[in-house]
Amino acid sequence: MSTLTKPNHIGRKISRIRELRDMKQEALAQALGTNQQAVSIIENSETIDEEKLVEVAKALGVTVEAIKNFSDEAAINYFNSFTDTKNSQVNFGNHCTFNPLDKLVEAFEENKKLYERLLESEKEKNAYLEKLLKDK
Repeated sequence: MSTLTKPNHIGRKISRIRELRDMKQEALAQALGTNQQAVSIIENSETIDEEKLVEVAKALGVTVEAIKNFSDEAAINYFNSFTDTKNSQVNFGNHCTFNPLDKLVEAFEENKKLYERLLESEKEKNAYLEKLLKDK
């Protein structure tokens, strides 16, 4: 039986909700503090533990119950119930659970620290080499 026909395949429900939120696996992985491969494993799992489900629900901006009770038919019926979506307060996608600029600044700061450590290491190496040359 494929994952599409299993009504309680929790990983498939997570995948569909993520897709409906226009979120890539990489973005969900970032929100969960893991990698894309781990998200892929979650989405291919028929069941996941409750603690991980709570984390995923929070990252997706939905409740655990919303994941457990999700169905494509219900989602289609929900979206078809709007007669005028241009004045609706519904957020369709582009919901990022982290600030990309904060992540860029973090990466820059980490890069700066690594450069300073490399520079210090080179200074120590040069001082050691100079000492060896003087001792000869």
